[in-house]
Amino acid sequence: MADSRNLYEQVILDHNKNPRNYGKPAAADTIIDGLNPLCGDSFKIYVAFQNDVIECLHFEGDGCALSKASASLMTVLLEGKTREAALELEEALAAMLKSSPDTPVDESILGPLAAFSGVREYPTRIKCVMVAWQALAAAFSNRR
Repeated sequence: MADSRNLYEQVILDHNKNPRNYGKPAAADTIIDGLNPLCGDSFKIYVAFQNDVIECLHFEGDGCALSKASASLMTVLLEGKTREAALELEEALAAMLKSSPDTPVDESILGPLAAFSGVREYPTRIKCVMVAWQALAAAFSNRR
């Protein structure tokens, strides 16, 4: 467990220090704000769609290491995915975060998002991980 925890910490640190898809893209169909008022995480999520597929997904803003790493991973994992696949992954992440800390994590579903499994021990930090994901889900509901 110590080895996997170290690997998980490295994923979070890497995406925090070197966020992927950070910054405003040349074009976006939808721009939505994500805010965690409890700790001040504040992001803009930029999405460009091709039909029901996420063609481009970027973010910018400020937040803690957890929120920035989560937003970065979200952009990497969801580009090229359908709205439905993105929502399924968001739901799987939320379910994992709300589960007991001793519940096994299904890495085949979550992939690198399993790095956030340690957050289950700190329920007040769940919103940090979910702020960008919830903003994206809101963007989907605005497109209906």
